Amino acid sequence: MAQQLPKALADLIDELGHLPGVGPRTAERYAYFLLRRAESGNQQLARAVANLQTGVKTCPVTFALIDSNEAISPLYTDQARDKTTVAVVEEPLDVIALERTGQFKGTYHVLGGAISPIDGIGPEELHIPELLTRIKQDQVRELIIATNASVEGESTALFLQRYLKDHGVTITISRLARGLPIGVDLEYADQITLSHALQGRSIIT
Repeated sequence: MAQQLPKALADLIDELGHLPGVGPRTAERYAYFLLRRAESGNQQLARAVANLQTGVKTCPVTFALIDSNEAISPLYTDQARDKTTVAVVEEPLDVIALERTGQFKGTYHVLGGAISPIDGIGPEELHIPELLTRIKQDQVRELIIATNASVEGESTALFLQRYLKDHGVTITISRLARGLPIGVDLEYADQITLSHALQGRSIIT
């Protein structure tokens, strides 16, 4: 059977279809939009994608995303930030979500995911030992576990509690208040909900 679409367009649809949440029909609409778009706009998009790998790196302390010319995340080096209060999140975009609330003045620690045996992600794949190091070096007084309100997020939070207890860590550990609906990731939560969750966080230990 003859190919119904030009190869270049079919290839683009196929690549767009690999993006999270993008099904075949959505991929087709995106591809057709780009086909009709001015070439200068597409070139700018292509440059942004091409520069992505070289322009972004991971902070060696917080594991948040930073510019490639930065050594450590500004959210950690900023003297106005309270290093004794650390919010532990699953992914880098969760940092952005909490920052948008304007309520949190501590620092962050990105785990790099959540414990999920079905996906082959165990504690050893997460930045948990590095968190223990930070707690000791920065003399952390409060740890806010801000993992997602999901089965994986809850499992990760419980593991962190046990891990820190087993390593003799006796600091205040809190969890975001249940202003966050079950199943909603931090990056998709609105600012008001996140603000209430931060203000109403509950003490675990």
